[in-house]
Amino acid sequence: MSSGPRSVLRAAAIAACATGLAVLLLNPPELSGAGDLIVIAAVALAIVLVTAWGTVALMGESAAGQAQFERIVQRTEALAASPGTASSPSDFEQIVADAIDELPEEFRGLLEEVPVVVSDDGAEVHAYGRYYGDTVARDRYEDRIVIYRDTLERDFGRDPDLLQAQVVQTLRHELAHHLGWNEDGVRGLGL
Repeated sequence: MSSGPRSVLRAAAIAACATGLAVLLLNPPELSGAGDLIVIAAVALAIVLVTAWGTVALMGESAAGQAQFERIVQRTEALAASPGTASSPSDFEQIVADAIDELPEEFRGLLEEVPVVVSDDGAEVHAYGRYYGDTVARDRYEDRIVIYRDTLERDFGRDPDLLQAQVVQTLRHELAHHLGWNEDGVRGLGL
């Protein structure tokens, strides 16, 4: 997951390349007048900034999503601080625990430092799972994997075997993101 300023800079770079190419092809600058060149540069900069802002606004993260994630983190940390008050795992949580246990030992080792959290907010984010962090290779942000019970049970809950298989696939999909695979790469792995 990328941060806001980095998203803006990435979008600005893409918009700058596209705008520069369009200006160059549609109206090549004349070297005889510095005024024309300054006007073209100013218009191009304005288009780049507006396009970058619009792109980030359209694909950016919602503030509600971040607040919701923080709420899940606080609840998880509160439960971890007082293990005596934790109840026994639900059937779904047991399916997630079993999915973790089914992983090869090397991958289970990766999850020792990455909390796997069960949430009921999947319908809101339209997902079965989500990885938060900046991959195993970096250590700038806390890593977390969220498995969304509500969407998984909604779509696969009628068949316990299918639900278990989808939880396993979702966990592996999010773990692949933790290992550094982007969405296309993870799908290329069949996850």
